[in-house]
Amino acid sequence: MRSSDPWRPRRPRTLAAAAVLALAAPTLAACGSDGPGGGGDTLEVWVYQDGSSTIQQEFVDRFNETSDIDIELTQIPGESYQDRMRTAMGTPNAPDVFFNWGGGSISDFVAEDMLVDLTPYFDDDPEFQDAFIPTILDAGAVEGRYYGVPMRGVQPVILFYNRTLFGEAGLEAPATWDDFLTAVDTFQRDDITPVVLGGADIWPNMMWLEYLLDRQGGSEVFDRIRNGDASAWGDPAMLYAAETVVELVDSGAFGNDFRSVATTNDGAPTFFASGEAAMHLMGSWEYSNQLTNQPEFAENDLAWTTFPTLPDGVGDPSSVVGNPTNYWSVNSQVEGERLDAAVEFLKLHGDEDYAQALIDNGDIPTTSNAVDLIGSSPNPEFAQFQYDMVENAASFTLSWDQALPASQSAPMIDAIDQLFSGQLSAQEFVDSMQEL
Repeated sequence: MRSSDPWRPRRPRTLAAAAVLALAAPTLAACGSDGPGGGGDTLEVWVYQDGSSTIQQEFVDRFNETSDIDIELTQIPGESYQDRMRTAMGTPNAPDVFFNWGGGSISDFVAEDMLVDLTPYFDDDPEFQDAFIPTILDAGAVEGRYYGVPMRGVQPVILFYNRTLFGEAGLEAPATWDDFLTAVDTFQRDDITPVVLGGADIWPNMMWLEYLLDRQGGSEVFDRIRNGDASAWGDPAMLYAAETVVELVDSGAFGNDFRSVATTNDGAPTFFASGEAAMHLMGSWEYSNQLTNQPEFAENDLAWTTFPTLPDGVGDPSSVVGNPTNYWSVNSQVEGERLDAAVEFLKLHGDEDYAQALIDNGDIPTTSNAVDLIGSSPNPEFAQFQYDMVENAASFTLSWDQALPASQSAPMIDAIDQLFSGQLSAQEFVDSMQEL
């Protein structure tokens, strides 16, 4: 989240499930010297391993040069990150500080008093709070209290495409759904997979439903779901989105083996960069991943556009889906000097040096000075596109599995997998979701 991305694992677990797993799971490296509540001189920080984790390591090293309490950064592969994190929380093996997605992804921990409420630190240090874009900071809050500090770039979902393949086929970036379907047909005739999809991870499949629903019915439909109206799963726009997904799968738009392709092991991005696929719907981190792992492709072939409009859709074409960013949260068992050190570490992420490091990596930081740094990006054109996309969006719908509590998101992810695999029809998918 990248391995290949800063998004999510396949099946988030509830705290109850995590507790059961903790009894059977192999013991992880203990946090600090004595666990999160210990009195040692080390903080254990967990991060999702990907193309940006080198930045986190760099700033951990900087912090350790002047701090009496050192940080040990543990980089965990994306495919196992959240399972390990949720299993460890509440045990002596829990991290002191850890990477997450804010909001719904940590609400269970907040309910169990497992996290430090950071609100007083922002209140006492207005410069710390003002360093971040307010809407991004608020997006990581739970019930109006801050439990996370932004630590990566903004993450809208973008339709990436191979400009070379499109040029050779005489095609422009698809602005409408008809344009998109024309591209699918054209690339199939040329024996090129139209769209690479990391279906083995399941959550990339969700992005298609998210945008199709948003473009067809507007952001209001999922707003109703997020606010507890289960009947909104039965909205005609949701059925349309599910039916369209089935049509794409049946037409071969995603190829024949997408359920065996993963994003978290860099399989889908590598396949895309090889020229075997023409398009990839993915979070904005796709650019920085490709810049790190496939720089020639990133510089010569990678292009981007917004999700196409639908012929009868009522959704605002400027709306985006995705994640505002990722966050650091602090285990509530961390106290005293170790907590003071943890907070000082968090404050580094509001500094211009950190924002510049994200810019250099192809990301758009969530700091309030981001617009002033865009010109120094490795690709100012992409940086400006991404910034404008977020700045001008009529709405920014949080990724469904992060917006919903784990008790709903886990069965939803399973149902999405069954929809894409043909085990559920579009109507059966809608019916099953209304029963949650």
